[in-house]
Amino acid sequence: MVINLKSGLVFVLLGLGLLILYQLLPILTPFLVSVLLAYMGDPVVDLLERYNISRTWGVVLVFILLSLLLTVLLFVLVPMIGRQLVSLYELTPQLIDWLQTSAVPWLQRQLRVSAGVSSLENIKQMFSENLDQTTGIMQLLLSKVTASSLAFLSWFANMLLIPVVTFYLLRDWDTLVAKMRRMLPRQKEALIVQLIGECHEVLGAFMRGQLLVMLALGTVYAVGLMALGLELGLLIGLLAGLASLVPYLGFVVGISAALVAGLFQFGLDPYPLIGIVAVFSIGQALEGMLLTPLLVGDRIGLHPVAVIFAILAGGQLFGFTGVLLALPVAAVIMVLLRHVHELYKDSDMYDQSNADSSPAAYETEQTSVADAPIKESS
Repeated sequence: MVINLKSGLVFVLLGLGLLILYQLLPILTPFLVSVLLAYMGDPVVDLLERYNISRTWGVVLVFILLSLLLTVLLFVLVPMIGRQLVSLYELTPQLIDWLQTSAVPWLQRQLRVSAGVSSLENIKQMFSENLDQTTGIMQLLLSKVTASSLAFLSWFANMLLIPVVTFYLLRDWDTLVAKMRRMLPRQKEALIVQLIGECHEVLGAFMRGQLLVMLALGTVYAVGLMALGLELGLLIGLLAGLASLVPYLGFVVGISAALVAGLFQFGLDPYPLIGIVAVFSIGQALEGMLLTPLLVGDRIGLHPVAVIFAILAGGQLFGFTGVLLALPVAAVIMVLLRHVHELYKDSDMYDQSNADSSPAAYETEQTSVADAPIKESS
């Protein structure tokens, strides 16, 4: 009776906590971003502490580095991406013309089929009609963002809140972890610490490994394509790097888009096309032989299908906050399922299922242990 009461109380408290968490979703985003940044920055601060740099000064140095990176991102990379997006929008009617006059007729001759191109003509007309409005896209976006002064102020306050919360979390990270460990039940501390350690290993393999692999591949692809003179090289390279979240998807998406853009820009000139293939081949070789072994290692990370499902499910259920929570929650669930699987294999239910499915093997096992004492189940 007492055990049932305790279990019921635990479930009630858990449900109440989830309800409160759901109600607080609109304000949780900056705190979740800060937690993720502090989690990723903690190893760097720990490394600085080994060189006799105080925790606070280590956090300050990390913030200076992040500030420099954000400055480069805002004043160099973002304008370049913006110009390439505008170029893509302006080149779309010409790309559709190329598809109509060159690509589609060639495919029809090779496949000996006939297909209409009326849909391409409609798309081209739509882009042509709105091409003069390209310069007003940013003004329209800015007017939508600033339409509600309260929403804009809330967004701006959240942006200012992220570095403040990140600073304090990063400075006190080790202290907070130690305090949380002291709150664990003494009887279950070893098991809980083991589970948390495995979750940390999975998240570390992904967030501190796979994300760095994505960044490195995006840089390699973008620099290589821009060196070849591809007009949309930066955009395609970054897209391929982001798609590398799922193994081989970045390679497939990137080389397909780059070859189409290369055929449109260079025609059938073989050298730029060979260069595009070489850039992505070098990227794949670097990923397989250097980046993944060095940054991810042999740690068991999240399965690609689990990553895709977790991100889509989190976004569908809880929006942007759900996307931030998706991977940590998926890592915890995966670790718990792994332990449930081990418990199941050690249980009598698993042994009985083996006995039912394989009578011969069961009889052989019984013969080999016939002289062993019978162990009564409690």
